[in-house]
Amino acid sequence: MTELKLGKAVETPASPEVAELDRVPNPHADTNYVTRFVAPEFTSLCPVTGQPDFAHLVIDFVPDQWLVESKSLKLYLTSFRNHGAFHEDCTVAIGKKLVSVIDPRWLRIGGYWYPRGGIPIDVFWQTGEPPRGVWIPEQGVAPYRGRG
Repeated sequence: MTELKLGKAVETPASPEVAELDRVPNPHADTNYVTRFVAPEFTSLCPVTGQPDFAHLVIDFVPDQWLVESKSLKLYLTSFRNHGAFHEDCTVAIGKKLVSVIDPRWLRIGGYWYPRGGIPIDVFWQTGEPPRGVWIPEQGVAPYRGRG
């Protein structure tokens, strides 16, 4: 792993494939708790039309030994701006990449995608059952209702 991006000027990665997530030690590895990241302005490209797709992402996880460093996560998510992939691919790939880097006790990601062609597509993925006794709040994103 390279040096942390935190505290340094860094370029936005050209693609998710080359983007690196930084991890830092969890100071409370003996405790089950939930960390949440929300990215309300996530952007990628439709792989067919090249048009932009927009999503509100909510990532919840129960860390084990590692936390994901938030600046590296922001850069990773930004790397999707010029990346063509379907909603399902983007959402699940982000969850799997986080799991591969920080190996959490549990992780879920909700991808609430804005409509294209009149149909919103919401994508949800998680690693399994969360640890017993952990309070996991609802993701708090209302279903798409259109105008009115």
